[in-house]
Amino acid sequence: MESSLATSQMSDEIVCFCGQSSVTRTSWTANNPGQRFRSCSFYGQPDAWDYYSWVDPPPHPRYKAIINKLLRKDNSKRNDEQQLRRLVKCYQIALEVFLLGVIIQKIWL
Repeated sequence: MESSLATSQMSDEIVCFCGQSSVTRTSWTANNPGQRFRSCSFYGQPDAWDYYSWVDPPPHPRYKAIINKLLRKDNSKRNDEQQLRRLVKCYQIALEVFLLGVIIQKIWL
């Protein structure tokens, strides 16, 4: 199963093959956005069981399209914010270099 960015909570309802309580997680993959599933509490780790079962029915295609579009917009905004932060940092450095040059020029004159 594809997994990326999954939120989770403990669930005592189902026990995994390893004997640990299963965990309810939320998938944020393109194929299953917002769909909850139960898995081994060690899911994603090298020695974890491959156990998982869906809690929610498969999402409607329209729901998938809307959620994926919203996720792309959110990611785009995050990227824009990161670019703005880098740009501000560059301007701060440029301003500091300029001011340092002005101070050095005044000292030498």
